[in-house]
Amino acid sequence: MKRHLTAIISLIIATMALSAEPLSEAGDVHLIARVGYNIGGTAPLPMPPEIRKLNSYSPRFSPSVGFDMVKNWSSRWGTLLGVRVENKGMYEDANVKNYYMELTKGGESIAGNFTGDETTYVRQWMVTVPLAVTLNVRKVMFKFGPYASVVFNHDFSGWAHSGYLRVDDPTGDKVMLGEEEGERGDYDFSDSLRDVQFGMQLGADWQIGRHWGAYADLSWGVTGIFNGRFNTIRQTLYPIYATIGVVYRIK
Repeated sequence: MKRHLTAIISLIIATMALSAEPLSEAGDVHLIARVGYNIGGTAPLPMPPEIRKLNSYSPRFSPSVGFDMVKNWSSRWGTLLGVRVENKGMYEDANVKNYYMELTKGGESIAGNFTGDETTYVRQWMVTVPLAVTLNVRKVMFKFGPYASVVFNHDFSGWAHSGYLRVDDPTGDKVMLGEEEGERGDYDFSDSLRDVQFGMQLGADWQIGRHWGAYADLSWGVTGIFNGRFNTIRQTLYPIYATIGVVYRIK
């Protein structure tokens, strides 16, 4: 009991010590430049049983560059308005079973339940505008709020391979799909991606020197990446990305 009480008192003292040196004063306005890298992917939540295993994953070139204006309303609280130019991209290969797909093989379109491996490339270049509440605790600025993204260049394409597709339903005719081009089933759903996305973002900036610092953010899309008319992929795919990078306080 004494050990727990000591730990609680130590935590209270540490919190008071952190709060003793505010990062900013009331009325301050800061302009911050940031350069980072997005790591994550688009995924259904929860993961459906049709997706059995993730064979491989790698992020695509996904930089994030932008500026923020931060207005402090007190020594602790403020608001942030920013703009980013960024890419949210990934490559993945997964093993699926009875996963509904629409494919093109040998110039013909086929649709049905696929069992095997599928490979997908995702690229979404966008302009993102975050709006956040900020909390300054010593040299750390915490932030939380919504964002909106306008997608101006995108790609969602791939192929199904190393398996078979049952045409129309799980008991339909079997179409074998190989690994080589011409043997596999290709798909491209880029035209069905949303032009505008919304989500929530939380993160923190660490001020290391007078101007330089580091940051880490987590963004979670609340709208799926496809528009409402698209129903080939039955699950909603959400963009979920972490961003790490450096900040430079201009003012």
